[in-house]
Amino acid sequence: MRWVVALALIGVAACTDATTTPATTTPATTTPATTASTFPDEPAPPVPGEATADATSWPAEVQWGTSLGRFDEPVDIQHHPTTHMAYVVERAGVVKRIARDGTPVMPWALDLRSQIRSGGEQGLLGLAFHPSGRYAFVNFTDPRGDTVVAAVKVSDDGTFDVGSRRDLLQLAQPYPNHNGGEVLWGPDDALWVPTGDGGSGGDPDRVALNPRSRLGKLLRIDVDTGVVETWASGLRNPWRGSFDAITGDLWLADVGQRAWEEITVAPAATHWGRDASFGWSAFEGTHRFHEDQTVESHLPPTFEYPHGDEGCSITGGVRYRGRAIPALWGAYVFADYCSGRVRALPVNDDLTVGEPVDLARLDRAVAVRADTFGEIWVVSLDGDIRPVVSVEHP
Repeated sequence: MRWVVALALIGVAACTDATTTPATTTPATTTPATTASTFPDEPAPPVPGEATADATSWPAEVQWGTSLGRFDEPVDIQHHPTTHMAYVVERAGVVKRIARDGTPVMPWALDLRSQIRSGGEQGLLGLAFHPSGRYAFVNFTDPRGDTVVAAVKVSDDGTFDVGSRRDLLQLAQPYPNHNGGEVLWGPDDALWVPTGDGGSGGDPDRVALNPRSRLGKLLRIDVDTGVVETWASGLRNPWRGSFDAITGDLWLADVGQRAWEEITVAPAATHWGRDASFGWSAFEGTHRFHEDQTVESHLPPTFEYPHGDEGCSITGGVRYRGRAIPALWGAYVFADYCSGRVRALPVNDDLTVGEPVDLARLDRAVAVRADTFGEIWVVSLDGDIRPVVSVEHP
């Protein structure tokens, strides 16, 4: 079976140590395909079927889809849950709305440039919507370089009311890197924030496994009461994560230190890894790192890959739950910032995985997201954003 697929890609900031120099890659020089509308009128129902590790029928060839436009260092894209409009997050502190024809809608949805510190691994880093669409949540670094997670009201015209801002989390950052940046609305009607270990390199302050620190943790926030709960520990720099739209499982990609990148599943059936540890800095992936660190209730990675041709800074991604590419149903699609490789990881019903399949390359890929219809978008920090669309099925 031959498949031709169009990919929409977005890029994000480097999530490795400040001394890491991302590899230079060359995007595919294929002719852009004509894509279907990226803003369907109505959501499509999920495709039935089971996930499988048999990737023999998966796409082997891709074409780039039509770009959403050019942006200034975009790091994230989210789609409004009721209007389905795309919202693009730029690292400098701006959130832009994109109309059906791909043109920006003025005024911008949000402008926090005067309230943040931007550059490197700092800035406006993540966005999530409440399922009602009436609230948005942002993750950014303030002028001191500390992490802030805040809620803002979404006005009827689609802009964010900055005057309604309510800070849900303030977290002091000892270094300018490993800030994390993700913010996720969970299937339990709570906000989830995976935090980095605070930076430098090698967890010098040993905070990731320290229960007295919120650095290097998976946090759960009750947005009604404002209660912040430390759910799990042992994270290094979890840049991007996602909840499976069908099963509710949490998938977290954690950037490695010097040798290994990892993806870990925290199943909904086991309460998303409550009181468990992802392992850092006792482990880097499945490999022992700091001998002076011990870990209990270790939740080992579901998949890991070494630094080299495969990359050096995992972006993370989503399980595919759309209709455009049935052969990818249930696969975990992810990218790497250094190599630019966009790959699909086959997932079994028991959450074991097979070997990843290459789909495409895009320089400085920083986000792989699903829209409200389950279709995938990939973002490049260089400014390009494209959707994944099936365009041929002979």
